[in-house]
Amino acid sequence: MLDVTVIEDPAAAAVSLDPIRGRLLAELAGGPASAAMLAGKVGLPRQKVNYHLKALERHGLVELAGERRKGNVTERLMRATAASYVISPLALAAVQPDPDRFRDQLSARWLLAVGARLVRDVGTLITGATRARKRLATYALDGEVRFASAGDRAAFIEELTAGVSALVRKYDSPDAEGGRGHRIVVAVHPTVKPQAERPASGPTGTAEVAAAADTQE
Repeated sequence: MLDVTVIEDPAAAAVSLDPIRGRLLAELAGGPASAAMLAGKVGLPRQKVNYHLKALERHGLVELAGERRKGNVTERLMRATAASYVISPLALAAVQPDPDRFRDQLSARWLLAVGARLVRDVGTLITGATRARKRLATYALDGEVRFASAGDRAAFIEELTAGVSALVRKYDSPDAEGGRGHRIVVAVHPTVKPQAERPASGPTGTAEVAAAADTQE
């Protein structure tokens, strides 16, 4: 079972968004189960659960883990193909975000568009690497920092921009024969607290910094 996989097909995305099928995926992420075993957990007849399982199986979201004999019946044990799923913007290709339409480094919506492109591109790279049976070389940096003031945050962003720009200038070789282009994403945004810990309004005052570079070997 994969830790996470990206759904690119619109039909598969629609199947996964059904609340009942989402519940079944969550149950099967914990281990193989039959339709009869799942029926009691989700409060549906076995035949109805089996119908939903077949829909999930057609789109590669669950797979056969084995079979077992129970009385005169052979039960199919199904398992989720991943512990979690992410829907790629390719599932809504006609209206997917395009960060190149505008560039505003201080816009949260532009950050969202950049993040959506990251999901799309990494998902496509994973799919291609899996088919080619090649290793996908990636890197990500994730952390948190609490700023004492808005001025400190502005100073941090200024230094971060200068530092990353200097590294890009140092290592960028656009004319290198056989070189491979990489995309770099650096983001700073307020940390989202769990629902129970959120204040009535306003950000939490901390920020996450993330950077990712992707290539395919």
